[in-house]
Amino acid sequence: MILITGGAGYIGSHVAKQLLETTDKKIVIIDNLSTGNKKTIETLRTIKEFAFEQIDLNEFDKVKELFDKYDIDTVIHFAASIVVSESVKDPLKYYMNNTVNTANLVKCASQAGVKKFIFSSTAAVYGEPDFSMKNSDELRVISEDFEAKPINPYGMSKLMSETIIKDSANANPNFKYIIFRYFNVAGADINGQRIGECHEPETHLIPLAAKTALKKKKQIVIYGNDYDTDDGTCIRDYIHVDDLASAHIQAVDYLDDNDSDIFNCGYGRGYSVKEVIDTMYSVTGVDFKVDAASRRAGDPSILISDNSKIKEKMNWTPKYDDLSLICKTAYEWEKKLI
Repeated sequence: MILITGGAGYIGSHVAKQLLETTDKKIVIIDNLSTGNKKTIETLRTIKEFAFEQIDLNEFDKVKELFDKYDIDTVIHFAASIVVSESVKDPLKYYMNNTVNTANLVKCASQAGVKKFIFSSTAAVYGEPDFSMKNSDELRVISEDFEAKPINPYGMSKLMSETIIKDSANANPNFKYIIFRYFNVAGADINGQRIGECHEPETHLIPLAAKTALKKKKQIVIYGNDYDTDDGTCIRDYIHVDDLASAHIQAVDYLDDNDSDIFNCGYGRGYSVKEVIDTMYSVTGVDFKVDAASRRAGDPSILISDNSKIKEKMNWTPKYDDLSLICKTAYEWEKKLI
């Protein structure tokens, strides 16, 4: 059985959806529904039945009981706080919810004989990457061997969690892991937009642009137009959530015959904030208002993945590497929420 933490949330629900649609593996989802959505659980149940427990990972006794109740051999761990700017203002929330809760989850999983642990990490562990050692004509992309040096508590909380997982695996040869370092995840269910991104408050660029195009917001704000990039705005590597989900499905089987590892998850190309907004203009045909503001604390200027490792070792092949498609699915999902 596979345990999915945070399975009522954005990425976790897309992984659950693909597992329910494409495999016979039984799953149990836990979520405290603080940011996850009960309606998402109901939608997933239209695909296939599964177990759901409303549990917060800080309820250590209930987490332990969960492993006693279910025969879990794989954990896919999403549940976390994820807003960079909030982590700067409230770091302890991130160290408690992300790092401490992950440590206890790993402890319970290891004691229960769980063999596979797949962890939702982030490109924020790289901080502001040092490209000085690369040739000037090389694309500024980040490979897994870049030094991890987060510049915000969110990234540090995830890096500390990575260390806990790796050290636990070193101490327990029967416990293997895959750590996925996500770049910017966006878009919605490729087949009918049954599920999608729904945060409150929303902080991610593409859903905010979709909301603005639909007049749910009066304007969208660009935070910083003086970065060292061609148009002055941050550059990010945007990956469709269904492609990211497929990597997790492959990782479950990959660990049967391969060692633990860390993989970037992205497309290996970057788009600036202005390019994303222009793409949303094009997709929707709506000319919405854009304002500029000062930089947010903790935002690096460029984060683009080197995804060659996951393609070569896991044979992962993304299907939806198209910014217009990502924006379109996000927009169509947002329309359903009106």
